[in-house]
Amino acid sequence: MTRLKRIAFVGNSLPRQCGIATFTTDLQQAVAATALPLETTVVALTDPGREYSYPKVVGFEVQQNRLEDYVRASEFINKGGYDVMSLQHEFGIFGGEAGSHILDLLERVTIPVVTTLHTVLADPEPAQRRVLDRILALSSRVVVMAEKGRSLLLDTYDAPREKVEVIPHGIPNYPFVGPEAAKARLGFSDKTVILTFGLLSPNKGIEVMIDAMPMVLKSHPGAVYVVLGATHPNLVRDHGESYRHSLQSRVDELGLHDHVVFLDKFVDRPTLLQYIAMCDVYVTPYLNKAQMTSGTLAYSFGLGNAVVSTPYWHAVELLDHGHGLLVPFGDAEATGQTISALLMDEPRRQAMRQRAYADSRHMTWDHVAARYVTLFDRARAAERKQSPLRSTNPALPALRFNHLEIMSDDTGLIQHAIHDVPDRLHGYCVDDNARALLLASTLASEGRDSIPERMTSAYASFVQHAFNSDTDRFRNFMGYDRRWLEPQGSEDSHGRTLWALGLTARGQRQSSRSHWAAELFERALPAVENFGSPRSWAFALLGLNGYCEVRPEDGFALGLRNILADRLCALLIQVESPDWIWFEEGLAYDNARFCEALILTGRETGQPDYAQTGLRTLDWLMARQTSSAGNFRPVGSTGFGDVRQPPRAFDQQPVEASASIAACLAAWRMTTDTRWRSEANRAFAWFTGSNDLGVSLVDTATGSCRDGLHPDRPNENRGAESVLSYLLGLLDMQQFDRLALAPNPSRLAVDKPRLTLLPQPKFRGRLVASKFPEPPGPLPQA
Repeated sequence: MTRLKRIAFVGNSLPRQCGIATFTTDLQQAVAATALPLETTVVALTDPGREYSYPKVVGFEVQQNRLEDYVRASEFINKGGYDVMSLQHEFGIFGGEAGSHILDLLERVTIPVVTTLHTVLADPEPAQRRVLDRILALSSRVVVMAEKGRSLLLDTYDAPREKVEVIPHGIPNYPFVGPEAAKARLGFSDKTVILTFGLLSPNKGIEVMIDAMPMVLKSHPGAVYVVLGATHPNLVRDHGESYRHSLQSRVDELGLHDHVVFLDKFVDRPTLLQYIAMCDVYVTPYLNKAQMTSGTLAYSFGLGNAVVSTPYWHAVELLDHGHGLLVPFGDAEATGQTISALLMDEPRRQAMRQRAYADSRHMTWDHVAARYVTLFDRARAAERKQSPLRSTNPALPALRFNHLEIMSDDTGLIQHAIHDVPDRLHGYCVDDNARALLLASTLASEGRDSIPERMTSAYASFVQHAFNSDTDRFRNFMGYDRRWLEPQGSEDSHGRTLWALGLTARGQRQSSRSHWAAELFERALPAVENFGSPRSWAFALLGLNGYCEVRPEDGFALGLRNILADRLCALLIQVESPDWIWFEEGLAYDNARFCEALILTGRETGQPDYAQTGLRTLDWLMARQTSSAGNFRPVGSTGFGDVRQPPRAFDQQPVEASASIAACLAAWRMTTDTRWRSEANRAFAWFTGSNDLGVSLVDTATGSCRDGLHPDRPNENRGAESVLSYLLGLLDMQQFDRLALAPNPSRLAVDKPRLTLLPQPKFRGRLVASKFPEPPGPLPQA
């Protein structure tokens, strides 16, 4: 029996009038009607300027062009306890260039995604190709409705063969009947009926069939061509009813008033099935060969109609082997001749009908829903490949800065990427430029001038420009147009920037840049005293350990370092229990930086209580960042709001691996205990394939890194945070080797950590009652 319980469907939904809405609704209802106890919800895309009276099954609405709605929809799905998300994709129903807004939802959802592609383009525009490539990467499984779709995905888009599934378009389970009863009910008795239905638009080729009608009437003077369907809403919005009027004018010119009937309405399914049942020949004279899916064709075929169609991709496959007849695109004469001949040959037409009906039973919605449910279950329960753990001292890849250079320009480091292409849409942030400056400064302190000076200068310049002298705070986010998006950033981004400045001051000692970093650090430091974010305290501590080494006369900085370390120790005392040895009520992002900051502060100040607090919390944290197979498993971002719960497995992010490596390096330098090197090896191996999916996140030739792991796939954004996390982690791993070669690695002798309660630390004079931190509130979001 399936383990699925809840499924979220994302796409257009009835009563919105379009084929995707009909498909989404039909699929959702068919899945909900299976014998399994499944709960289904629809996240409905709504077109601009429209409001719909959605049924209760629609749990969330997304305005097509409102990007924030896609983000909110991902939160709705993530918090809803859904097992799988079923996405209906068609170009034109999502906002952004080539529908790129849907990527903001896909990047954020934390459950497997099964995407049904209603169109697969053989020659996509660059933006369309980029979006579809990303959708393929972010989807656990992809469904197409024709073999042509599968071949295009494999050959043109290089999709993994095991990811692509062909499931036909669903059809109603309607009895095989003759047309007479339906004709009588609908007022077409004694007529030979040719039918086309669907939303009216120029690509449907209706004018070709109108031009073919005079030839049909020569052999069947009582024939009538019924065109059922409202004009496509987008066409009405942009051009009104001009297309419908042009078709009516063509009918008038040909004198076909009594033989062409336009029924301008969007009908419900029972009414639609009556119209399909009454026709003698169903025709799809579409003009586009690349039509991958036609719901109207599937419905008519499944009800046992004799079908005449142009040879678009779906029709070629469905009507093969005598199931229907094909005519050339735009050829009214061939269309008229073929329909006339078929109407005159009753035995052939009846045999074609019976063959179509008999061979379409596997397409009924109950069968299609069962296949989708099986696919959903496979996507959810897919076994994650495990790679062998790395050896104790694995060979490390070389530092490569190719991708970092691609992501950098004369302003600074761009935040995000689409695959490995910089994405200018989201601009820059001080967080990433501070990390990049930290990397450059660390390399310089080791005498390794691997990053071009123009890049380092750009990072430093960005940090300088980020400082708002009116508030003595750092701004964080900047648009690509170089306009700041806020007067000041978060406390955490301020602390992280101080960290980079403090290590730059120490790492490039006696240089002009060292003096610059120290002066800016000194000016920006006082704000931290009133910060409430524990992470900002930890980041600032990491910077203070560097700054205080070059400015030992700065009494304020020395005092604040003790205050911040005391605050972290005080948090532990407030929150700790025998089975929860941590500073907060839950685990969030950059967790190991707490440990690293206290270990290094203990080392620098000669205070073993700080160091031991950092060591034993790190010991507890690393145990929880270990999978049952022994691999490193970072704390998943989906669990950032959990209180005293085991960490969630996904999404796993590179920043956690990098922080853990750095903390283990600090612990090893303090204790020379080789198990910290083993823990660091395990964390670094996460980057290279020893993870829950068994896939490498890095390209060692370029130094790029994917932005972590979803439950079923890696995140293909090779943005700034991910590449810097990898490079900083690799640099720390190389430090293990360098320091191991030193004759006497410097360390502060402390006992090896034990999971025992520390005595309350001795608080320094400046930590007065007004500064004592309150118990932590809601956990931060990354």
